[in-house]
Amino acid sequence: MASVVAPTADAAPTSGSASAAAAPNCLPAHDGFLRLRMRGDRNMDIDWHDADMLCDGGPRPSQQGIRLTFAGPGRHGEHSLRIVFGIAAAPGVRAAHNVPTNVTVIFEGEKKLYSTAGDGKCTIDELSAQPVATHGSTPLQRISARGFCTGPATAIAGKSGLLVTRFDFVGRAVGEDAADAPLDVKP
Repeated sequence: MASVVAPTADAAPTSGSASAAAAPNCLPAHDGFLRLRMRGDRNMDIDWHDADMLCDGGPRPSQQGIRLTFAGPGRHGEHSLRIVFGIAAAPGVRAAHNVPTNVTVIFEGEKKLYSTAGDGKCTIDELSAQPVATHGSTPLQRISARGFCTGPATAIAGKSGLLVTRFDFVGRAVGEDAADAPLDVKP
């Protein structure tokens, strides 16, 4: 089961769109995860695992990087929480270091959204992308990253903020830029 360790901020219980019980596996090898530490308006240490979260990714709308999204339970499963990483690495990249990254944290059901509003506050120390076998025609990559933020994600409607002091994840990206991914031809 997904866990959020040591939440210290109070929040009203709501239900959201990300349901751990209904979450499909993030990756075929079941090794997807998100670990994240944030402090500020909310203090949380997140430790989500493959089947307990939703994850997806692909090229950013501008084709200027990769966007990965992770969604899972918030505080004691009361809230849905969505974390979005906008990574300034070219889609199809196999390895990179010191990659500028935008981080957005959304508390679904509470209508609270925090963003670093650009690539200047967060960095991925190490990024790797590997093709993954798929059962369809859509290419899939396993994206692994480790990073941190030096400035807070600020609330869109307000002055409060969250500092994501560290994050590690393994997720997936789909799309044509993973076209050299090997395809699993089993029926």
